[in-house]
Amino acid sequence: MTGRLYLDTAAAAPVRREALEAAWPYLAGAFGNPSSHHEFGRGPAEALADARARVAKVLGMRATDITFTSGGTEADNLAIIGMALGHQTQGRALGRAQTQGRAGTAMPPRRHIVTSPIEHEAVLASVEFLTRVHGFTVTEVAPTSDGTVTPEALTAAIRPDTVLVSVGYANNEIGTVADVPTLAGIAHEAGALFHTDAVQAAGWLPLTGLGVDALSLAGHKVGAPKGIGVAAIRARVPVEPLIHGGGQESGRRSGTENVALAVAFATALELAEADRHEAADRVRAIRDEFISTVLSHVPGSFLTGAAGTAGPDGRATRTPNHASFCFSNTSGEAVLLELERLGATASSGSACAVGSDEPSHVLTALGVAPEVAQTSVRFTFPSSITPDQGRAAARAVISAAESLASSFA
Repeated sequence: MTGRLYLDTAAAAPVRREALEAAWPYLAGAFGNPSSHHEFGRGPAEALADARARVAKVLGMRATDITFTSGGTEADNLAIIGMALGHQTQGRALGRAQTQGRAGTAMPPRRHIVTSPIEHEAVLASVEFLTRVHGFTVTEVAPTSDGTVTPEALTAAIRPDTVLVSVGYANNEIGTVADVPTLAGIAHEAGALFHTDAVQAAGWLPLTGLGVDALSLAGHKVGAPKGIGVAAIRARVPVEPLIHGGGQESGRRSGTENVALAVAFATALELAEADRHEAADRVRAIRDEFISTVLSHVPGSFLTGAAGTAGPDGRATRTPNHASFCFSNTSGEAVLLELERLGATASSGSACAVGSDEPSHVLTALGVAPEVAQTSVRFTFPSSITPDQGRAAARAVISAAESLASSFA
């Protein structure tokens, strides 16, 4: 990081050296196609199978549940669109079998999806595609002011024809953590599938015991290179593929697999999980001091997302490395530029919305006025941050706000 304070790991975490070293053999000597039935393909095929099994172990799932993708966006698309359309295809197949006198019970048509308005753009765009092209209907559950989807609100939104619920595990802009096991249980009681975007949770929150049918991950959030992700979808769930061809990835995603990045992903995910408890506790303490210092020294600032670090049941309500603010007396973009000058790098929100001058859809959905939402700044700490670096980051924020105060008085 060349001496700078890098506070934007929600966009991309530093690549782990171990992940690069694990990937290198499959970029050089072991270059064969894993689908080739000769000696040059056998090594890559074995490495791919091993990577799949290692990822499954971290998630508490089976190797057959793991589909490697190009990243979190494709993983969200495959899980949401694939499961929704797969359910329709299965229902039609059972209906034909029943008509022809074969065993099978026709599934009732389920063409309703439940999500929330604060999901990642990849989730919202996937749902929008299903409504626009395939005639699905959607209900967006209104979150609380801190970004929480409550069990009561989800229960009220689910209908008899709900096929899928998608609620993110940890929000990428405000850091709020959803009670995924409870929400998934509600969906299952109604006969609906449940998907969660867990991209921001990996390395910070538990990934097992969630009770979901599908979750999405991205390699560049846990220390793998960009361009690799995972759609972990239970093998029993029918999935309509989005990419057609040779039937790789158990028919769920065709195309020659990127063995090197799959191996890098498995390595980085294992390391992130092994470090998770220690890193979460240590970084949470640094982050809490950072939040307290900024709020007490920057007039007009307020925290967005869940304020507490843990709920009454001990469950985390905010990811340990995340702090997001609105600076209502200044401009978020101006704060970022001043921070850059001072040697600290943060962001104004989702990296997927780069170039947009629109206020955050997450913050406006929480009731923040558009002009205030445009003052937002997100700080997401690396697992390697030290207490001194956390304090230096707070001083940089205070200095930036003070130097800009007169300009926006």
